Amino acid sequence: MNGLTAVRSLMTLPVVTLGGDTVAHVRDTVFDTEAGRIANFTLSGRTLLSGPLPRDLPWAAVHCLGPHAVMVRDAGALCELPLSAARRDAVRGRLLGAHVVTDAGDTVGTVLDVLVEGGTSGRLVAFRLAAHRELVRGSRHRRHQVYVPRGEALSVSGRTVVIPAHATTYVTGDLPPFAAGAHRGHGRGAVR
Repeated sequence: MNGLTAVRSLMTLPVVTLGGDTVAHVRDTVFDTEAGRIANFTLSGRTLLSGPLPRDLPWAAVHCLGPHAVMVRDAGALCELPLSAARRDAVRGRLLGAHVVTDAGDTVGTVLDVLVEGGTSGRLVAFRLAAHRELVRGSRHRRHQVYVPRGEALSVSGRTVVIPAHATTYVTGDLPPFAAGAHRGHGRGAVR
């Protein structure tokens, strides 16, 4: 497993070719929620003050996702896309701000961030949530921001994410214990 990367930290990362040229910056991350991974990135120009580009970067064209850049083989990795289609796809695949409920109908919280595997996977691993009070009541977690593993299933309907009810038993308030559990891969809701 590669290191975990927060999706919010990807915004404004440069898209760099293996030759060292910056060809764009990440504007937003679009998820393929059925596959549970990054589908593509919408882009802005080569400088941070540039506006949106009428191109996107499909995940298949990403050479490697690192903490400081998204690497591509060359500028040909960027796909021409009508700006309206890029905006539509970005809205459809956006998970930040979505409401999270369990498949049992319990409200869990709101997505603040999404953790993905870096490197070449792009696999959605967990959510950082503004947790509903019932999720943290009676637990040792005093903070209302918690990490919940994706679990085996994920479905998105509009702006609602549905996770398995048992995934809430693996809630933690801190990233290091969560990452350690993800690396060990134990438990029904643990990340594999």
